[in-house]
Amino acid sequence: MITEIREAVKEYLARDDVKYAIGYEKGTYGSKVAPSFAFSPKDVDKFIFSPLCINNLAVYPLLEEKLPLPRGQTAEKSKIVVVLKGCDSKAMLQIINEKGLSRDDIIIIGVSCSGVIDPKKLQAKFPNSPIDAAYKDGKFLLLVNGEEQHISKDELIFEKCKVCENPNPVIYDLLVGEKVEPKVDDFTDVTARKDDKPEERWNHWGQEFDRCIRCYACRGVCPMCYCKKCIAEELRPAWIGRSVNLSENTAWNLIRAYHLAGRCIDCGECERVCPMDLPLRELNRKMAKDVFELFDYKAGINLDGKPVLAVYKPDDPEDFIL
Repeated sequence: MITEIREAVKEYLARDDVKYAIGYEKGTYGSKVAPSFAFSPKDVDKFIFSPLCINNLAVYPLLEEKLPLPRGQTAEKSKIVVVLKGCDSKAMLQIINEKGLSRDDIIIIGVSCSGVIDPKKLQAKFPNSPIDAAYKDGKFLLLVNGEEQHISKDELIFEKCKVCENPNPVIYDLLVGEKVEPKVDDFTDVTARKDDKPEERWNHWGQEFDRCIRCYACRGVCPMCYCKKCIAEELRPAWIGRSVNLSENTAWNLIRAYHLAGRCIDCGECERVCPMDLPLRELNRKMAKDVFELFDYKAGINLDGKPVLAVYKPDDPEDFIL
């Protein structure tokens, strides 16, 4: 798989209309894997792909700096090559549907993925050990201090991967790897709280939001948070105070959850990078469940579709209207 990815990226980079490529490379510490940028074919030799490739690379094309152009000049039309797993491809498709990026600007190398390793579970099982990993016979083959360890995927996999309905990319120019059997997502983790009383839910989320330090790491890593100016930074008017307290933290987290309603593709990046381990994915999945039940819509699936909250249908349910 790695060889196929590298050869494909090199072919794309040899084209005059391609600017650079985004993939993965081995990090500088332990089992870490980092995003990698290749501007020439020789840079591609560091590209890898393994169960340790957890970052959602769909966020990076959105960070491309667009400098002001001198009068009379037109923007260059060079493309960006990006390696995307199944869930990452959903983010890219949703961004394209929202006109955040043009499909013509992106070349997608889709990689079928049978799950990626949760670094927190890995650290708990093998603390402070240098680790490399690969897929083999439905298990993770780990090299821990140079010794092979065959570990069941369920022991180390992200919870999101256990309910992934799109392990195979939904949009791509080139598909790499054998297709993977999709899982079934019945939102069991969300319905677990359906019998809680309102005050119980309020107390639960109050305790969680009270720990938020407002670092905005969740916003920075989210491919769907690409507004040029975030409402959290607006001062005229100031919709959200900048104080770190329960009231303002609650406002920030709820506003962001509603902003992602019908848009979140459940990549789990927000929860992964949160330094306070807030259960942000639980909140976003509650919104995704409601959108699916109300409008029969899941984000990042249909390239010809429109964002659910940008479409009016006369047969939409109106039970919520008083």
